[in-house]
Amino acid sequence: MQIGIVGLPFSGKSTLFQTLTKTHLDPAALAKIESHHAIVKVPDERLDRLSAIFSPKRTVHASIEFVDVVGLKKGETGSTQFTNNFLASVKPNDALVQVVRLFTNDAVPHPEGSIDPLRDLATFETEFILSDLTVIETRIDRIKKQLMKTQDEHLKRELPLLEKCHHTLSAEKPLRELTFTKEDLQILKTYQLLTAKPMLVALNLDESQRSIAKTAVDRVKATKSGQNTRVVSFFGKIELELSELNDDDAALFMQEYDIAESALATIIRESYALLGLQSFFTVGEDECRAWTIKKGMTAQEAAGAIHSDFVSKFIRAEVVHYDHFIQHDGSFAKAKEAGHWRLEGKEYIVNDGDIISVRHS
Repeated sequence: MQIGIVGLPFSGKSTLFQTLTKTHLDPAALAKIESHHAIVKVPDERLDRLSAIFSPKRTVHASIEFVDVVGLKKGETGSTQFTNNFLASVKPNDALVQVVRLFTNDAVPHPEGSIDPLRDLATFETEFILSDLTVIETRIDRIKKQLMKTQDEHLKRELPLLEKCHHTLSAEKPLRELTFTKEDLQILKTYQLLTAKPMLVALNLDESQRSIAKTAVDRVKATKSGQNTRVVSFFGKIELELSELNDDDAALFMQEYDIAESALATIIRESYALLGLQSFFTVGEDECRAWTIKKGMTAQEAAGAIHSDFVSKFIRAEVVHYDHFIQHDGSFAKAKEAGHWRLEGKEYIVNDGDIISVRHS
């Protein structure tokens, strides 16, 4: 899973990237036109506890790749210019985190001259809509020309879908507000449409704005929240300091500043929710591991995440939920006696936190 971090200049976008990835970019690196990539382990206390029980040779967390997307620059009029390089760098991402500035700093003025989160959000939305419209219109024209020569059934299915998208974009609405079937998404996937990507809005405040954080989030939620959009707040400067501490010092720091959850944990949790993801576990003396799958996947499909051969060779899955396993002192035998350990077939729908052992031929 790859998540792109976008934002206007001086919004704190690169600060959030460094916070999440615990990397430190020098000013020279920030000035380069290439995007910055880093892979982050997904924190999961359940996996940590399972590892403490089994003492495996290795523990493997799920991971997310974060991308600090660069390419925005100021145009001749002083406003932000959305370059082709920037838009191209946004497209490959599975979801986006848009950092929106709420903090004030006279030494680093906002590129638009004032603090206005709704305006900044609208700036991105407008540019993304225009980009998607160009892609959709070009494709519609091409399909219509092809249908004059051939009655291709795939093209006949694709055209009304694209026309539906065009209607929504023309009304200045993002595609993420629409509901698509699996077949629709398979068609649209090839176009990497920007407004179809799930969006997490991250409001960047400073320490003095702690009292208005919830109000700011609620204000943006009133206009932007939907099934594929979520809104959170974070304190960029504090989080950057937190990311530079070891675990013990970080815990004390969070307690001192009354921070219930780090930006990393918040953004990963919200990103999983946006993308409809969940984790299941495999455990043993050799390895304890978290696997990321889509919600609603069957045991057979989940087995394919472990190894592609397991899909065709799947027989049964031994399943016990993490909560029940811990409830019975980390003992499969006790969980089995209580009826919480069971054999499931290929149609079983995997739950978040299931511990699974796949039987295969």
